[in-house]
Amino acid sequence: MGLRTAFDVHPVAGQTTDEMVRHWAAAFREFAPTLKQTGWYEAYLKSGAPTRVQQMRLTLRRVGIESVEHAANLSDAYMEARDIALSLFPDALALLDHLRAKYPMGLITNGPADIQRQEIETLGLEPYFQHIFIEGEVGEGKPLASVFKRAEKAVGCEPHELVFIGNSYDHDIAPAIAAGWHTVWIRRESDVPPSADLEKEPKPKEKPVGGSDPDAIVDNLAVISSWL
Repeated sequence: MGLRTAFDVHPVAGQTTDEMVRHWAAAFREFAPTLKQTGWYEAYLKSGAPTRVQQMRLTLRRVGIESVEHAANLSDAYMEARDIALSLFPDALALLDHLRAKYPMGLITNGPADIQRQEIETLGLEPYFQHIFIEGEVGEGKPLASVFKRAEKAVGCEPHELVFIGNSYDHDIAPAIAAGWHTVWIRRESDVPPSADLEKEPKPKEKPVGGSDPDAIVDNLAVISSWL
């Protein structure tokens, strides 16, 4: 929604909004995996702005446009619209209220420090978690094993006493299983990132062949309370 709004507000001549969203997704798939190799990662950890503008520059470049100003305008519009549209799933707050009365909880999230803190504030999540680990603040993110070790130490629990609830198999479920945690994989039809090639990935990513099975797979958070 944020991407579409950005390209609606700052259109690109000769291109539709749908076309520009597809160009953005293609540019993201090329740019994001290279952050650590191309020197962008340190800036990315502190603030989402530099890489967000560069992402828009690469998107415009795909249609033959070189304009830092246009890229910056798109970046600002995207961030503003994204924050306005940010909301929890309807079943989230009930589960969080139930869990925090019974268990110590932690939040592990990847992304720039400023953006993740803004999201947490926008969604009102901070009161629910005793421990919050943001990639941009600790200097590393999922799926690194050290991220899970840090969380274990913070809560003072053994791996088999912990449960990871997440929607990404590669970044949440697989590394948590490897760390010895229990896992609940959330799979919703809407869990298709903007970067996905919709012609090839119309549904949430499947578990890779040979990948370990989570303890549970759910499409609604409400069932997690009874599962626990």
